[in-house]
Amino acid sequence: MTTPTAPTGTYAPRPGAAPLPRMIAAQAALETRMLLRNGEQLLLTVIIPTLLLVLFSTVDIVDTGAGEAVDFLAPGILALAVMSTAFTGQAIATGFERRYGVLKLLASSPLPRWGLMTAKTVSVLVTEVLQVLLVTVIALALGWSPQGNPVAAALLLVLGTAAFSGLGLLMAGTLKAEATLAAANLVFLLLLVGGGVIVPLDKFPDGAQDVLGLLPIAALSDGLRDVLRHGAGMPWGDLGVLAAWAVAALAAAGRFFRWE
Repeated sequence: MTTPTAPTGTYAPRPGAAPLPRMIAAQAALETRMLLRNGEQLLLTVIIPTLLLVLFSTVDIVDTGAGEAVDFLAPGILALAVMSTAFTGQAIATGFERRYGVLKLLASSPLPRWGLMTAKTVSVLVTEVLQVLLVTVIALALGWSPQGNPVAAALLLVLGTAAFSGLGLLMAGTLKAEATLAAANLVFLLLLVGGGVIVPLDKFPDGAQDVLGLLPIAALSDGLRDVLRHGAGMPWGDLGVLAAWAVAALAAAGRFFRWE
């Protein structure tokens, strides 16, 4: 008995999911387009860091110590760019996706949940690359003279992304969307002021310096500053702080994140 074949010129349907790498790439591209089209996200990720860099580099408002102000500010603004995308922007976007049932629908698609989180992470990394390029070009135009090992700077940025991404997903997966919106913006403002981004930590009281120095934004800012301003090698202390935050935050997000 022979197996019947489809007539020439016709096509038999072959339903099935696309290969996993293609699904992740498509979802990451969609996430990136949505992020770049969102006005509030652009305000957080591009406009605010750029304005802060230009303003405080050209106007003598804050005492940044000896040397050019831009040499102090540029590493802090790079850290702020990472926080704005990996933490604030991701927390708000994911929180509202969870509220409106988008995450629940995506979780029921052929794309596995870990694949969705991978796509979101890729989207964050793509956006951060664009941010770093933009901040670097503007800082160089303002007279920035970076030094140090670029590998150390890249490692700091990767660990900072992991730490802030874990914190953002933890917040988005446990709080209501409105609470996430308020809390993420409040934390952004508090860490902008007290995280060593614009105001040096040595301007705070001694006791406060020790506490603020353990924050991920302070570790990322100081680590990037040690490398790019002072030409230091691997800032192991700051890398250790960021690694601890990354492990704790990602573990907590994996444990407590709710999809609906």
